[in-house]
Amino acid sequence: MWGEALSMLDRAQRLHRQFFTHAAVAWEPPVDIVETGDGALQMHIALPGVSGDAITVALDPAGISISALRAFPCRDEGGQIHRLEIPYGRFERFIGLPLGDPYAPLELVAQSLADGILTLTFRKKEGA
Repeated sequence: MWGEALSMLDRAQRLHRQFFTHAAVAWEPPVDIVETGDGALQMHIALPGVSGDAITVALDPAGISISALRAFPCRDEGGQIHRLEIPYGRFERFIGLPLGDPYAPLELVAQSLADGILTLTFRKKEGA
């Protein structure tokens, strides 16, 4: 029930940003957040077609911000587009950390991009 409530709040925040923010952000990638049995926090962000060196990850006490630009791959001047369902353009996604304890901030310990999924692994900072 708690997970469902957090999911609904996240969706409401995204809708609010979509309709009430005038930014150059074209889309937001979907995200899964999992806490592992050993206490690590993993985020899996779907970024198909985005190169790893184009991704910016910023961590602050309130959460994580992920951004980049996904270029439109088809540049044929004589072509005609019949359907566009895959989002392109600049994206930015801020993910708040409700699981983060303000007295034990998180640090990014691993980052990988495989099969279009960016995986970020966080642990609580030692001695913080």
